[in-house]
Amino acid sequence: MKHFVSHIWSSPSVRNIGKLISANIVAQALGLLVYPVLTRIYSPEQFGLLNLFISIGGVLVLVSTQEWYNAIVLPKEEKHAQALVHLCLMAVGITTALLVLSIPFSGKIAQLFNAPALARYYWIMPAYVMLMGLWNILNYWYIRQKAYTRISGYQISQSVFSAGYKTGFGLLKLGGGLIWASVLSPLCAIGISLSLAAKKSLKSLLVGDWNACKDVARKYSNFPKYATPRALLNNIVGQLPVLVLTPLFGSRLIGFWGMALMLAFVPVSTVSRALYQVLYQKTTERVNAGLSIAPFYKRFTLWTLAVIIPAFALLWIVLPALTAWLLGDEWRVTGEYIRWMLPWLACSVLCGSTGYLVDIFFRQKTGLLFEILLALSRVIGVATGIALNSFEIAVIGYAIGSAIISAAQYIWYLTMIRNYEKALQTRDNRLN
Repeated sequence: MKHFVSHIWSSPSVRNIGKLISANIVAQALGLLVYPVLTRIYSPEQFGLLNLFISIGGVLVLVSTQEWYNAIVLPKEEKHAQALVHLCLMAVGITTALLVLSIPFSGKIAQLFNAPALARYYWIMPAYVMLMGLWNILNYWYIRQKAYTRISGYQISQSVFSAGYKTGFGLLKLGGGLIWASVLSPLCAIGISLSLAAKKSLKSLLVGDWNACKDVARKYSNFPKYATPRALLNNIVGQLPVLVLTPLFGSRLIGFWGMALMLAFVPVSTVSRALYQVLYQKTTERVNAGLSIAPFYKRFTLWTLAVIIPAFALLWIVLPALTAWLLGDEWRVTGEYIRWMLPWLACSVLCGSTGYLVDIFFRQKTGLLFEILLALSRVIGVATGIALNSFEIAVIGYAIGSAIISAAQYIWYLTMIRNYEKALQTRDNRLN
């Protein structure tokens, strides 16, 4: 047994995944542990304003990078990856400049969202979008360079700074403390990352090539054409239950649903994100070298299902009682919601860990079609609950619809792998 564990841990991929999962767990734990303090310092309205600010900022970040940063891992030649970094930086710079020009209209923008307080802090939005866009670029550059320690360091330092700033600003009664912390914490974390990585990972990025930027913009044009709308659609439809059901059923039920989402997806996203970052680089490397990837994905699927099926079967039994014990009796319904989310969560582990296959095989257009199907399934689920005047049916329909389309999407991923393997076999037969 000891020899088996040593053999598994000797794999660079396993060690890198372990680093990222450990960093994610520490970062998430720091974020969650400070919340009992923050809820006693800030009002619900202040948290609501923060959520609105980040929601708007999240959409603008997607627009700013045009999803080109996802392609940084893909090129065989380093100069093309460098050109993608420069292209992304230019796109983020243009978006930031346009946002600065929109600051005089902050009052009208705040009225659009029926949130007058937003006008006081909208001028910080360009900085937030610039920093989040910059980190997305750096993150994928680090993945390409296998600099996973840099990614782990950012995650932990950003979480530490965020907890410290939010608590400190709250105790000082600084207006907009939550928003200020959401801008200053990534600023400090990125600053530390750049200072540590400048001599090694970033030195090659100091010189740009305009012609190379134009070349990669044409070659990877599928990203702004299809990947960006796909990401935007996912972001907007992901907020569907909150946006549509709150006016009909009230904020109390939405609170239970929101807690279910957080408790369910924090651990799932922690694992999926770490797997995604390491496997993306490894798969791209093998595809660029013309090597087989099917055996690995077969093992990944079987091992994942072998862990998930018994674990989720146990959770189905204990979830309502567990959430009632952890959160209080009134939160028992949260565990019941998570029960219905378990198939969706299982599919999310598989799809979330391997979604980069869409980019590696340049299938962004089909990926957008799947995102449209996912949006339609969620709309149908929510609409069914509204028609039957049942909040429970609405959120269960949303979860089941998400699970069905996500399962179909993973089957499509496996089909892409099978087609790639057939192409490799055909090539080998010709050579022989």
